[in-house]
Amino acid sequence: MQKLFHTVMEGIAWLLIVASPLLVSAFVAGMIYLPEPSTTRLVIACLIIFLGLVIGIVWATKISKKRGAQKFLARTMHTPESDKKVK
Repeated sequence: MQKLFHTVMEGIAWLLIVASPLLVSAFVAGMIYLPEPSTTRLVIACLIIFLGLVIGIVWATKISKKRGAQKFLARTMHTPESDKKVK
């Protein structure tokens, strides 16, 4: 049961890492497509989103193999200010 929980949490962390470049690429694609919608711009926007997805998958897999996705997210979301003792 504990192994299953760890696997699920690692998968969620992996998805969160993938989502970061994917959302950035979706924003860029929207900025390209929405001002003047056309078939050409739609194809370019789709390619940009696909590229963001591939970059996210490669990045998340690399991080997951190197140190673990959960540890990476924990380190990036850590706030050192909360470690200081309040007088």
